[in-house]
Amino acid sequence: MAGQSCLVANDWICWDYVTSRSQELTDATLEHVWITGVSVLIGLAVSVPLALLARRGRRWAAPVLGVTTLLYTIPSLAMFSLLLPVFGLSAALVVTGLVLYSLTILVRNVLAGLESVPEEVREAARGMGYGPGRLLWQVELPLALPALLAGVRIATVSTVALTTVGSIVGKGGLGNLIAPAVNSSFKAQVLTASVLCVLLALVADLLLLGVQRLLTPWTRATRPGGARATRSARGARIAEGA
Repeated sequence: MAGQSCLVANDWICWDYVTSRSQELTDATLEHVWITGVSVLIGLAVSVPLALLARRGRRWAAPVLGVTTLLYTIPSLAMFSLLLPVFGLSAALVVTGLVLYSLTILVRNVLAGLESVPEEVREAARGMGYGPGRLLWQVELPLALPALLAGVRIATVSTVALTTVGSIVGKGGLGNLIAPAVNSSFKAQVLTASVLCVLLALVADLLLLGVQRLLTPWTRATRPGGARATRSARGARIAEGA
């Protein structure tokens, strides 16, 4: 039969594989989404304090940026091996490794976003009695959103790809299907899982792009200098209305 022959012939494109392994594909995809989402969220939560520390001056910026960059240069297999004695063969091992990798992108983007806030906006907020905490949460972070969300997009797409490496400990989402299929030359499984991984990255990037455009409408200014002018106006409105 046609559906069976593509499996027997080991074709790259085989719909019978998709239908017969639909639950396995669904489970692997959901695990991939969960690991990616948790890793990026934790990475973002860690990167904001690190970016604030780096903003305090070169004394802090150099070690923070240096360490996060160094972490990104460690090969994924070596990273997971270093974390293995602490976390064992668990999802926490993969998530921790992915969080460490995401810091390089997220810390730099959060820092760039904070440094892009016009100084006159900060001065206006301080003049209205804003303390450091209120200034950060109600003025600086909202205005840093374009750079911050751009970093989240890049980190998410990168994490979708790196999650597959977690297959070495059985927690790699779609990587759990890709790795054994490559070893056994199971073409349909390799192609299907790989295509799903690419689609996940594309869908995640498009969704985050939509969120970015929704939350930062002032970035779509078209006139020269319009982006900075609208950012300043946005900051003034935040300071006035908060």
